[in-house]
Amino acid sequence: MQATPVCTAFFMARTKDFNEEEVLEKALHIFWQKGYNGTSMQELVDGLGISRSSMYDTYTDKYTLFIKALERYSKNGFQELKQKIDQAPSSKAAIKNIFQMIVDESLFDKDHHGCFAVNACTEKAPDDKIITRIFNENLQTAEEFFYEVVTKGQESGEIANRTDARALARFLINNISGIRVAAKAGVDKKVYDDIVNVALSVLE
Repeated sequence: MQATPVCTAFFMARTKDFNEEEVLEKALHIFWQKGYNGTSMQELVDGLGISRSSMYDTYTDKYTLFIKALERYSKNGFQELKQKIDQAPSSKAAIKNIFQMIVDESLFDKDHHGCFAVNACTEKAPDDKIITRIFNENLQTAEEFFYEVVTKGQESGEIANRTDARALARFLINNISGIRVAAKAGVDKKVYDDIVNVALSVLE
């Protein structure tokens, strides 16, 4: 008796009718605005413009989608940071440009969303080990960026070397984190200017 042929198409992965990168970017902004706990599955389905089944097939669950959105945010942020450093004519200019970028983002953040990574850490860490790990890795990566810039500046004599380069890098990052947190409260520009001016004074 001849065996009935099996339809191989049944086992083939279904072609997605949406762009995963675009959907992930939409998810990032939804989570950024509402936070993890404040975002419902229905809000994600409506905001992403895909079916609930498609979302589950692609991202498994809400938490996995949140982690992917956080990783995307971190990657984009470091690409922008590296671009600022590469385009700057000097180490000191690079640091000033980065601070100015952070301040500008905070001033134009009319809805006071703040930093998505800081928000995620505040909302979920330290109980969530994955988010805590991502946040700590982000800090370490940022530290290395600033450490290299500060070291280069100290070697050229542009930045004072009375302070250890590693300690100075950590100090600068801490000030940036402070600006990010202040953005949630929508503080006045004068507050940002004071923070930046004092932070940059240690470079002299």
